[in-house]
Amino acid sequence: MKTHLLRFVLPFVSVAAFASAQTVNFKDHLGLQMWSLREIAKESTIKALDQAKEYGFKEIEAVRPADMSIEEYAAAVKQRGFTVPSVHASYEPLVKNPAEAIAFAKAVGAKYVTCPWARQGSEPWTVEAAKEVAANFNKIGEACKAAGLQFAYHPHGYEFVATGGERGETVFDVFARETNPDLVKLQMDVFWVYHAGQSPVKLLEKYGDRWFSLHVKDIRKGAITNLSTGHAAPTDNVAVGTGQIDWKAVIGTAQKVGVKYYIVEDETPAPLQAIPATLKYLNGLEL
Repeated sequence: MKTHLLRFVLPFVSVAAFASAQTVNFKDHLGLQMWSLREIAKESTIKALDQAKEYGFKEIEAVRPADMSIEEYAAAVKQRGFTVPSVHASYEPLVKNPAEAIAFAKAVGAKYVTCPWARQGSEPWTVEAAKEVAANFNKIGEACKAAGLQFAYHPHGYEFVATGGERGETVFDVFARETNPDLVKLQMDVFWVYHAGQSPVKLLEKYGDRWFSLHVKDIRKGAITNLSTGHAAPTDNVAVGTGQIDWKAVIGTAQKVGVKYYIVEDETPAPLQAIPATLKYLNGLEL
């Protein structure tokens, strides 16, 4: 009987150990969203890339440069040794012609094309609007898939308004259900989720492996939350580890559900001071 038991237990232990070994360590994929260096980029995209390299980043999330061609940008990125998991692309251009964002992603070697905003105007997001966006995103996702890429959406906080239905859902839940999980992955901006009064941990668990990355951003202690506006004062953004968010719980859960990329996006008033403080905290964080 003991022999039979061992035959079943040992393979099980081996598989469990293998699964554990496959868990991504967030410190291996700490990247920078280049929007963080927006003021430097206004002067020179090259200077912004050099600053990211000086901080020690090896991965960046790219945005279209204003002062150079895509080919020049791709060469500059490669020259500095960056890998680019994801690029950001605006909603309206994606709907009209996803090929442009796809071409940019391919030029820089990205795997994901991510849309960070899809609300029109400033009115609360409705179920009808979410369904319309979802239908468009499924089409964009098909185009990305055909090109060998993956499309994703970055919720910005305005999605988390209650539908008023019996199920206690938010409009985001409707959007998530209306999008094809294989065609539309998700990128969690932890700041905006928390700002909207949601639990990043519960949301990570609810949608599991649909999350491919996190935007790692903290919110000032004392800042008002439960606001599904998608807008906040710049001073509500603080260096990671100095705000309200329990990063051990959030990143620990993200690793468990399979999130691979952890992208610092700094929207504080002083990113050149905040980014090094954020990196020091994250590199010292033990889960």
